[in-house]
Amino acid sequence: MSETGYGDFEFERRFYLEELPVVALDDPTPTLIVQNYFLSKDGYAIRVRASAQGVRLEHSGHEDIDAVLRTHAADFDFCAITVKGPMNAGTRYEAERELDISMGLNLLERGDNRIIKNRYSVWLDSDGGVIDVFGASNFPLIVAEVERGGPVTDLRIPSFCVSEVTEDRRFANESLAVVPFSQWAQDYGVELGTTGPVFMESLGTNVHGGSTGDQQPL
Repeated sequence: MSETGYGDFEFERRFYLEELPVVALDDPTPTLIVQNYFLSKDGYAIRVRASAQGVRLEHSGHEDIDAVLRTHAADFDFCAITVKGPMNAGTRYEAERELDISMGLNLLERGDNRIIKNRYSVWLDSDGGVIDVFGASNFPLIVAEVERGGPVTDLRIPSFCVSEVTEDRRFANESLAVVPFSQWAQDYGVELGTTGPVFMESLGTNVHGGSTGDQQPL
């Protein structure tokens, strides 16, 4: 249950990146994450996640997730099952319960819709955020995420954030587990080149530019 008065809801905005920014390297202990989706339909999802702090993989697109789970079984220090609802203007229902790690790893081994990624904790201008670097069939996708205790309004967006994907269901992790980025990355590149970047205009005033300065209102 959230302590912000909003209950089981999360507030986030997400952005597509073309490369890993230098700021991510300031995190000395990135987190290895493996997730499996037992339900992924119409924006609803049931997810099991295991994470191992301080474990960084050099993703190539050819990772064997089963092998990673076996190799790093002793490194995973947290596991949870989460129920999610559809995204609506940067707001999403999310309820999570911690699991015994051995139970979580067994569930991960038995699922088919999995993703693997490294997560870096970063400052995205004045907001704390994360950058996810995906592996296996979602390589070379990189996504930055800002999350707050309430609606993410009047956001300063670093220049390395190419385009906003908050409401693009293709980029939701549960969607990527079923239709991975590698299957449509080329089409998205063409789409982005044709339409240009997009940013949500319904959540206050966006400012887009450098990570600490040189920002320009959108």
